[in-house]
Amino acid sequence: MTTFALPPRNSGPEAFPAAPAVEAFNLSKGYGQADTRITALDNVSVSFQAGHFTAIMGPSGSGKSTLMHCLAGLDTADSGRIVLGGTDITALHDRQLTVLRRERIGFVFQAFNLVPTLSAQQNIELPLALAGTTADAKWFDYVVGTLGLKDRLTHRPHELSGGQQQRVAVARALLTRPDVVFGDEPTGNLDSRTGGEVLALLRRSSKELGQTIIMVTHDPVAASYADRVVLMSDGGLVGELPNPTAESVLVALGKLGA
Repeated sequence: MTTFALPPRNSGPEAFPAAPAVEAFNLSKGYGQADTRITALDNVSVSFQAGHFTAIMGPSGSGKSTLMHCLAGLDTADSGRIVLGGTDITALHDRQLTVLRRERIGFVFQAFNLVPTLSAQQNIELPLALAGTTADAKWFDYVVGTLGLKDRLTHRPHELSGGQQQRVAVARALLTRPDVVFGDEPTGNLDSRTGGEVLALLRRSSKELGQTIIMVTHDPVAASYADRVVLMSDGGLVGELPNPTAESVLVALGKLGA
């Protein structure tokens, strides 16, 4: 593996400044009108510390996916503020949000979202290509080496296993050194062994590369890889679990009726 000096954020959560990577203040979001209106987020305020791996959990309809989509600038809240890396993203117009998502946010989704006609390397570099820039060669080599993809760079998605495709998606998310990587059920399409490998890589990205990761999941085992679990129900925050285990998450979800 190529070695080089990592950027300053590389020594685990304890070495990070107190300033959060992303914060939500009094966030509210609803769908529908009058009697048919559904409250997805109900005055939510929450903070995510830089360099930490956080899982968001709750019953179906609890608002966890809506919260993540708002935090990532994929959806807009009805009221409240979201500050990401010191930028109030709720004050940005569409084009500014597009640039912010491309340059400062990484995404890892359940469906991988790889372009089938591109090689693994081209998929990894796609956000930079769209921005008209190129990857830092040493950082690219480090990310690819860490994720075990060096011998798969010329392969197209259909030539890769599900786990390898998700690793490509993780590499793509990390390549721009984003403020936050968001994961929406990132292991939902993987078997338990491959899913465990991907979760271990996300955790390693947090611990060793200083990456902030926010993941929505319904899986207590997946959540146990995180530093903290944020619990939601009926559009609001109802608690959190530091240093979660699969067992403690199961107990907490049971109390929520999940």
